Amino acid sequence: MNKAEKEAVVKEVEEKLRAAQTMIITDFRGLTVPEIAALRNELRQQGVEYKVYKNTLIKRAVDKLDIEGLDDFLTGPTALALSQEDPVAPAKVLAAFAKENKSLSIKGGLLEGSIIDEATIKALAKLPSREILLGKLAGILQAPLAGLANVLNGPTRGLAAALSQVAEQKK
Repeated sequence: MNKAEKEAVVKEVEEKLRAAQTMIITDFRGLTVPEIAALRNELRQQGVEYKVYKNTLIKRAVDKLDIEGLDDFLTGPTALALSQEDPVAPAKVLAAFAKENKSLSIKGGLLEGSIIDEATIKALAKLPSREILLGKLAGILQAPLAGLANVLNGPTRGLAAALSQVAEQKK
């Protein structure tokens, strides 16, 4: 690569890091080409980009963004999983894939600008999906309203029951 090509790659990495909610750094050493293709397909289905970059070019992009603490993760063969939409999706796919393929190792990454390690990424992978969490939140928010509706309907129900009993007695 000449200098202009390197600068273009650094700019590309920098732009992708700015746009990404989550970036996970992996070591893909030992994976076969079909395994990497399968991993890319799984990640692509979740809206995650998986790309191999040279460590020195990643370091330059990270330095331009003033992100510190990633140098320990940028050793050996490195691929980045970048997600702009769902911060948990790359963690879920990579953790599941790493269980099946011991050759893939998760090094660390960034979650909304904060450095995360492998343990944090595995914890992220265990979280329920966004839709399930939103459903639980809706249920939690709805429960007090349903209780309030029952309390407000209580006197009306009581009056209706009392009137019904009076009508029965008069028959």
